[in-house]
Amino acid sequence: MNITLDRLMPEPLASIQHGETSIWGNKVVLEEGKRILLNASSGKGKTTFTTTTIGLRKDYSGSILYGDKNIQSFSTDDWTEVRTNQISVVFQDLQLFPKLTVAENLRIKNSLTDTFSETELKQLLEQLEIDNKWEQECGLLSMGQQQRLAIVRAMAQPYEWLIMDEPFSHLDVDNAKRCMNMIHERTIAQNSGFVLTTLGDSHGYSFEQELFL
Repeated sequence: MNITLDRLMPEPLASIQHGETSIWGNKVVLEEGKRILLNASSGKGKTTFTTTTIGLRKDYSGSILYGDKNIQSFSTDDWTEVRTNQISVVFQDLQLFPKLTVAENLRIKNSLTDTFSETELKQLLEQLEIDNKWEQECGLLSMGQQQRLAIVRAMAQPYEWLIMDEPFSHLDVDNAKRCMNMIHERTIAQNSGFVLTTLGDSHGYSFEQELFL
């Protein structure tokens, strides 16, 4: 599924000067299966890109197409299908349940599609060296541990696109590399694409496309 941003301009950013290479106000196609780096300095709209592209924000001009369908025409059932099977997200604020355990946070997401067994979920945590936190309350984890948990949770569904908003901001180089390896393996296995927003760091990964805000 291609995602087309056709002259997209979020209202909060309309009064800001944008460069010629910016996706804002231009036509950009996120091609199915591509691994894309979205590069921008602070305040240029990385989080706005994420929340607008996945339909949470509606205060924009222009259009967003999933395939050939304008997302403004989507029903509640359409969005349920999209968010269950087509697009997964790692939000900048993570949106974990702090009073629930790591296991409970993962089970809630995974139960919607039964993507992984519990053993497989634990193996994913082990890859990111947080398997020993299985029964720990999420709110007691460090921010870096919470980011790794949010990435594993995002894996726990089918998706054609994985959208990640600065997912490694609290991770050191080694942990970011582990996460990138997991993301790469999962997206290759599903023949899916991903968009990673960043302040400039490519985290040692060879992206197929780089976009700017």
